[in-house]
Amino acid sequence: MGGEPPKVPIEGVRNLIAIGSGKGGVGKTTVAVNLALALSRLGHSAGLLDADVYGPNVPLMMGIRQPPTAVGERIQPLRQHGLNLMSMGFLNPGDRPLVWRGPMLNSVIQQFLRGVDWGGLDYLIIDLPPGTGDVQLTLIQTVPVTGAIVVTTPSEVSLEDARKAVLMFQQVRVEVLGIVENMSYMIAPQSKERIDVFGEGGGRRTAERMDVPFLGELPLDPEVRVGGDTGKPVALRGESDPAAKGFFEVARRVVERVAEVGAPKGPTISVEE
Repeated sequence: MGGEPPKVPIEGVRNLIAIGSGKGGVGKTTVAVNLALALSRLGHSAGLLDADVYGPNVPLMMGIRQPPTAVGERIQPLRQHGLNLMSMGFLNPGDRPLVWRGPMLNSVIQQFLRGVDWGGLDYLIIDLPPGTGDVQLTLIQTVPVTGAIVVTTPSEVSLEDARKAVLMFQQVRVEVLGIVENMSYMIAPQSKERIDVFGEGGGRRTAERMDVPFLGELPLDPEVRVGGDTGKPVALRGESDPAAKGFFEVARRVVERVAEVGAPKGPTISVEE
């Protein structure tokens, strides 16, 4: 009787963290970018793989667009703001759409995972496309993922799809590290009143009902949008900055969760310092 094929670790990468969402428009890439930067600022070596091949926004958000180079048969990741980066946006720049079917997607995801010289990383953050399609399954079925983070907003429409994402990860036996509620609220500039634009507390309630951790609330802040649009994410400002503080709080909780669940079982990874 044949079982599942073995999941071979990525050389030099200690922990793979998948960032997913049930639907688009919840700020998943913003969370992935700032989480990776926060982990780096907290002293962990980190990389970011933009696996959202149809809508790769990491080049814009990280302020870098040059094509990668190769040494021998290994693609060299781009380096920006202290992170190792790879994205389809580096290979297919501009506004040209990518019209590919499933097998081609699977091939490029494998190339990004195994053909890139990621170096020694504590965390490789993987920004998945929204939904529960081919890219997610290719990743989950071929590499040992330490855990997944599901990003949602407090709105019922978003939460309905977030529950599907949580169940998808659970069905394929990937540990859900927790739910992040993005765009939870905004602070009115003049009155400093909290405004719950998309509802209140939905992410926390969903986490409790599904028995998964709640990793935190991130406000709807114009500074976060400006940082992403200009290639200078707010996490670069450090933990003391009000717009960045929430990302560092989530990053610390992610580190704690990874310590709780442990790395996926597999061959020992040798990391060169």
